Amino acid sequence: AKRALATINTSHTVLPPVNVASTITFDTIYPMHDIIISNLTKSYGSKQKVTVVKNLSLTVAKGTVFGFIGPNGAGKTSTIKMLVGLSQPTSGTITIAGGSPSDIQVHQKMGFMPESPLFYQYLTGEEFLDFIATLFNLHAKQAKIVQVLHEVNLTHAKDKPIRTYSKGMLQRLGLAQAMINDPEILFLDEPLDGLDPLGRAEVKKIILSRKKEGKTILFVSHDLNAISTLTKKAILLKAGKIVGFNDTSKIVEQYLEGGSGDKVFTKEIDPTKNIPQVVSVSVISSLPEATHAADAEMEVKIAINIPEETRSTSWLTVQILDSMEKGLVHVSLNSRELPLCKEKGIQIVTCKFPRLRLYQGQYHFNVYLSGPPGEQIYDVIRNVCPFKVLIIGKERDWHYTQNECAYFEDAHWDITKK
Repeated sequence: AKRALATINTSHTVLPPVNVASTITFDTIYPMHDIIISNLTKSYGSKQKVTVVKNLSLTVAKGTVFGFIGPNGAGKTSTIKMLVGLSQPTSGTITIAGGSPSDIQVHQKMGFMPESPLFYQYLTGEEFLDFIATLFNLHAKQAKIVQVLHEVNLTHAKDKPIRTYSKGMLQRLGLAQAMINDPEILFLDEPLDGLDPLGRAEVKKIILSRKKEGKTILFVSHDLNAISTLTKKAILLKAGKIVGFNDTSKIVEQYLEGGSGDKVFTKEIDPTKNIPQVVSVSVISSLPEATHAADAEMEVKIAINIPEETRSTSWLTVQILDSMEKGLVHVSLNSRELPLCKEKGIQIVTCKFPRLRLYQGQYHFNVYLSGPPGEQIYDVIRNVCPFKVLIIGKERDWHYTQNECAYFEDAHWDITKK
């Protein structure tokens, strides 16, 4: 233990599996760290175990913004849920601000914005924040509500029912509730999702201001530009394991080289969720090695596990984004058109683009599976199946500017049962 103490002098450390004497705690070894994770593992199921986080060890120093990067199904959200006390680890230990995530005193020091925050739809934004402030037993709560509403630019909508909020407004409200108690540690899971460029800039400004105040922020995002701007250190998670820990620029480079997978994306079903889930996304392009010729046909196949028939309308949306995370192609299917999620089992949904008219460059897919607009989101798959487009042998016969979505792409849909 003494030899170990002499070598540990970094602000962030990926810990090896450890076995120290019970009289020496991690708080003793890492006194300036707000987040300490040791040998963390999370599994679901009894007969057929599914392990989503595998022997993860990490420390995050006080007053820093630390990045989590990885493809869908890598274990990022599962780890966050354990860190904030919403899920219990199968094995391993977690220390947050010197205590356990299950301690009420630790909860008072934390703020959490989940990936897809849910709200009481018939409350106004101000009423919802008043409810959260009451849970924290905050003094001068009205002044705090006014402050956070101003910070997230929602003052104008504070008296409107939450059911009338747009996706971007819901994200802002989710961030506001995470900051209402002025937490020492913020856990932000995809806080930029659904925001326009101005909203993204405002949230980045808020994060940087919290960093200047000495707050510790764990930042999960598929927005690689934001991760690069806001963090200096990051880890790359894949299949529940840390496969990279370095300066953020190095981790982003590692991720783009192979961390996001190839033309086929797969993930394990979460057995705790009795809702439709995407289990794979595969792309058939016109050229080998994840390359596509502009104006040629492309086919996307999405496998969906349906535990039971859904009676409400289901929606499946496919997006193609460029390397700057700008959505250029957006197509949707709902169960009024084809029997999407209407039969228990595995459905294979095929989306065929007869002419994929993209400018030469690098692209990837996002897939969204949900109930009716504004209601339950079943599954979100981001940043998968990257591919590049080449313009081969002819000039384009349509007017199109790089990085601009100038059309709604035609798409043909089909559903088969596996």
